[in-house]
Amino acid sequence: MIPPAFEYARPDSVEEAVRALADAGEDGKVLAGGQSLLPLLRLRLAFPELVVDVGRIPGLRGVREDGDTLVIGALTTHHDVLHDPLVRRHAGLLAAATATVADPAVRHRGTLGGSLAHADPAGDLPAVMLALDGELVAAGPDERRTIPARDFFVDYLQSALAPDELLVEMRVPKTDGWTFHYEKFHQVAQAWAIVGVAALVRRTDGHVAEARIGLTNMGATPLRATAAEQALAGADGPEAVARAAEAAAEGTHPSQDLSASPGYREHLARVLTRRAVLTAAGMG
Repeated sequence: MIPPAFEYARPDSVEEAVRALADAGEDGKVLAGGQSLLPLLRLRLAFPELVVDVGRIPGLRGVREDGDTLVIGALTTHHDVLHDPLVRRHAGLLAAATATVADPAVRHRGTLGGSLAHADPAGDLPAVMLALDGELVAAGPDERRTIPARDFFVDYLQSALAPDELLVEMRVPKTDGWTFHYEKFHQVAQAWAIVGVAALVRRTDGHVAEARIGLTNMGATPLRATAAEQALAGADGPEAVARAAEAAAEGTHPSQDLSASPGYREHLARVLTRRAVLTAAGMG
């Protein structure tokens, strides 16, 4: 399908991009890797008057260290995130989940910032950012602001970004000493997850000292399975993990669609949480 007509701008700096977005207001859309926006345009699910192509703005790609935090540029592709040595060493959960995103062609074009700004609860990486307690940095007309991941995803396909703000980087705390696993259930390869679970586990003396669990596609936004996280504290074996995982769907509001009913998604959340935590904790 042919997308509707729109104006096109390709700014050379963050400041220029922000000015273009401010001028366009609600009628502007950002184009980064294009793997989220272009399908919406082709299906006529988005009708921007202006598309702001930020793909060639310098300084928005790559990974660097800032003390105990990794700083990842918003235009860093999934492929580069997956293969970056700093990510693999200090944020292995992010690398593991990124390896499951779509297919190699999409991973070479799609960007981490674009995926997060798209705010699709069925996307793999928003739930991972929640589990990692990450932060997202937005540039606006006057200043930059840092938004915790827990506050960034506000509704279905809606983020906390204002119309005149541009996502410029993500800040991910290093998780050295934590083990991890990303588990998702999908009907065919490269498909969206029907349900996904991002698990981080820190063990002490053979038991779970702390767990963080992000849920994919269990509501209008990515969610943390807080009840299961609390129940996992002190778990010392597969039986205790299985009992705690029964709480994984508490407080969620999964949707009904052609892929699954809410009840089936709740069942999957419990099963996948058990699998992900057991694998991360080395108890499986």
